Amino acid sequence: MNNTETVGYVQDKKKQVISIAILAFMFFIFGFVSWVNAILIPYFKIACELTHFQSYFVAFAFYIAYFVMAIPSGLLLKRVGFKRGIMYGFLLMALGAFIFIPAALTRQFVIFLVGLFSIGTGLAILQTAANPYVTIIGPIDSAAQRMSIMGICNKFAGIVSPLIFAAVIFKATDSQLFELIEMGSITEAAKNALLDELIRRVILPYTVLGLLLVLAGVGIRYSVLPELDTDSEKLSEKNEEGHKVRNRLIDFPYLVLGAIAIFLHVGTQVIAIDTIINYAGSMNIGLLDAKVFPSYTLTATIIGYLLGIILIPRFVSQKNALIFCTSLGLFLSLGVVFADWNLSLFGHQANASIWFLALIGFPNALIYAGIWPLSIRGLGRFTKTGSSLLIMGLSGNAILPLVYGALADAYSLRIGYWALIPCFVYLVWFAVFGHKIEHWDRTKKGKVA
Repeated sequence: MNNTETVGYVQDKKKQVISIAILAFMFFIFGFVSWVNAILIPYFKIACELTHFQSYFVAFAFYIAYFVMAIPSGLLLKRVGFKRGIMYGFLLMALGAFIFIPAALTRQFVIFLVGLFSIGTGLAILQTAANPYVTIIGPIDSAAQRMSIMGICNKFAGIVSPLIFAAVIFKATDSQLFELIEMGSITEAAKNALLDELIRRVILPYTVLGLLLVLAGVGIRYSVLPELDTDSEKLSEKNEEGHKVRNRLIDFPYLVLGAIAIFLHVGTQVIAIDTIINYAGSMNIGLLDAKVFPSYTLTATIIGYLLGIILIPRFVSQKNALIFCTSLGLFLSLGVVFADWNLSLFGHQANASIWFLALIGFPNALIYAGIWPLSIRGLGRFTKTGSSLLIMGLSGNAILPLVYGALADAYSLRIGYWALIPCFVYLVWFAVFGHKIEHWDRTKKGKVA
């Protein structure tokens, strides 16, 4: 190894391509089980009779696992290695899918939340392993490009998963069912019977999903994916400026600030995707029609990823792309709050603000891809635990939807989107200034790699 930024760099091109293909498959799985939450939220809201705030505990239970389990995930990977840890992650996700069976039989939302937490725990392990793989399996200056490839797989899965879920779960007559329940024109016993039937439709798809996750975990465990060795990388006694080398995660300001940026970024992403169906419903667009709106957001995200693959780093640096995307995200979030005219697009008559919300997917594509390499650069033997800290930032997916839900219940669904604006303000600051901070002591000047 020539420096701390090429830890685990796979020199064999064939093995690198195969490894990237395996990682792309993993990111597809991440997206498939994550973005189905966009339709699980309104589905559980109806079937389990929840408020907006309660329904967003779907995202909370799923993503809070990233915060709770990120450090244990890093310790697990340190103990058993990346590949075996990946297998354990898939098995925990499968367990969560199987927990949906008793949850559906009893129509108990709390049991569903336990299942979602188990799936989130498995994903925390997988993300802790997969993101360092993508970042350091090739040259660091093209890490955002590889992240973009992974993002396309993730978001393509996000496009198809709500549509597949809706096709498997919903029936053409469900619109009338939802209207009857909303109007309260049926008896309590009849309503409970209908809701029991509705919720039990998840049993078959989640049983199949659980079995597929078991097979995926075992398959990757014995695949040709290389085992990364980050612990053998030693940092020098002194850096270029003669300062004592950092020996704690807290000694890397750009890492800590990057974790905060990840927290806020993923929160904006999940708000834009997981709330858009309910927001469309406020414009008198029925659930069966509104189910396509997450796909619009994710399609915009894929377009962003494709541009990232083409432009980074050949024409645009990772840092400049991050500055542009965070600034655009701030502009679009202001549009969600303030744009107030009707617009007919893709066969939908809706307020223009929902299209600003969908377009947030475009800049969000490259924000994550830009934050990660800027935050994890030069960590050497701290790569696994540093990755765990960044994965903890994914708990923003759990917290910020609840902030949105509380604002939506207290005021309106649209007012809830004010939660986006301070997030993007911080992201712009990190893109311009925050990632450059090498030392907490401002008298020490560090260099950005």
